[in-house]
Amino acid sequence: MSNLPPIDIVICTYNNAPLLDKALSALSQQIVSPKLEWRVLVVDNNCTDHTQKIVEKYRVLGKIPQLSTVSETQQGLTYARHCGVQNTTADWIAFVDDDCFLAEDWVEQAVRFAAAHPDCGAFGGRVILDWETLPAQYVLNYGYSFAQQEHGTEPQKKSCLVGAGLVLNRSALAHTGWIDKPLLQDRTGTKLISGGDVEIALRIYGAGYDLWYTPDCKLRHFIPARRTSQKYLIDINYGLGTSQVLGDSLLWSGSYRDWLLKFIIDAVKASQNVLIQSLRAALGRMNPAEVEINGSFVRGKWAGISRVVRMSREERSLLLGRAKLAG
Repeated sequence: MSNLPPIDIVICTYNNAPLLDKALSALSQQIVSPKLEWRVLVVDNNCTDHTQKIVEKYRVLGKIPQLSTVSETQQGLTYARHCGVQNTTADWIAFVDDDCFLAEDWVEQAVRFAAAHPDCGAFGGRVILDWETLPAQYVLNYGYSFAQQEHGTEPQKKSCLVGAGLVLNRSALAHTGWIDKPLLQDRTGTKLISGGDVEIALRIYGAGYDLWYTPDCKLRHFIPARRTSQKYLIDINYGLGTSQVLGDSLLWSGSYRDWLLKFIIDAVKASQNVLIQSLRAALGRMNPAEVEINGSFVRGKWAGISRVVRMSREERSLLLGRAKLAG
């Protein structure tokens, strides 16, 4: 019997059939050891395109083991991922987005890393941005906006990981309480909401589990040209600013009053930095587009603070220190 643990790969998708086709094509070309057990589940989040035909095509080809699909009618990536977790059984669960193309040894490397680190809470690998067209130079400064993850050539522990290619230890995820009650929403339809993947990683980290980065698990994250516009970066960074506040709050262990003071001070300092950047832009020393994008991130931080302030006492108690309480 093989001592390599089985892994379930969950792909959540919403009206993205052409890229799902490429993602499944990459999975169909995986080179894995004969005794390695892996399965793929596609979560159809109310797709109205030809998603099901794409899945059926690869099911007929038979090159992806135990390829199946399930429907999730509640719109949103958090709901879809939750559905994927509930409809799989392996000890390790991998979230692979429908615009992520895995290297041919990704599954093999992921399973071997899991076998070597059975007690870690989650791990992720290199997320290499694959531009449809080379964007403006300033866009390259915002790799984090596209889930880029490049931390060198050696495995290392991290305090957070991106959602693309995130591999989770099911027992660690269950320990945090996320399976019972996710707290933060993620992308919903075409709305650029974010925070769900940050919540998962931070709840696992806050519960005392190690998070690892392993460069041996490589994937290409396809970035269409439409996602490199200034407007897109402004919109996505607003969501990222909000999710940063909500995500960091998961690790908070002090009082609500201290939380409010700290996060307001942080947001004020960030606002001051953007003001300085505006002056530099006026003097021709900085790209005005970057100022707009950075300013949007700060507005998102203020929106995150406002959201927590408006929460009920019960909701706030679940968010602040939730990961630590789970441990």
